[in-house]
Amino acid sequence: MSDDRPPPGRVQAMIQRFMGSVPHIADLGIVYCGHGGDWAELALPPDPRLVGYPEIGVVSNGAVFSLVDSAAGFAVSVARGAIGHATLDLRLDYLATPPRDATITARMTCYRITRHVAFVRGHAHAGDPERPIAAAAGTFMFSISPPAGPA
Repeated sequence: MSDDRPPPGRVQAMIQRFMGSVPHIADLGIVYCGHGGDWAELALPPDPRLVGYPEIGVVSNGAVFSLVDSAAGFAVSVARGAIGHATLDLRLDYLATPPRDATITARMTCYRITRHVAFVRGHAHAGDPERPIAAAAGTFMFSISPPAGPA
């Protein structure tokens, strides 16, 4: 990953500014939790509007997918030190149903960057990272060239 990344406070501000400019992220209520050199963590607070099956209280798959996709995209941003990429492929394997009214947290890591593609993996949980509700893996393609450095 790049050694000339911006300072963490600037990255956090960039993530929060970007989140505020994407209507569906704001409408879902997704919030910033944290980030590191190659990872980002976001959360989806409980919201009755997002329950896809009211009789059993299951959160809509689309809301969970958007959360994971957003966290993965930000993981790529912090690892590259740049924005300008799009989801190429994202697989989400559901492992469990989150408890009713749980905050769902997604933590994604960008573990490899090539000249044109970034690779991510991670999970979503409902309060206990040791008991994920979903596992994810994906790829992102760059719409602009990555910063100079090893491929």
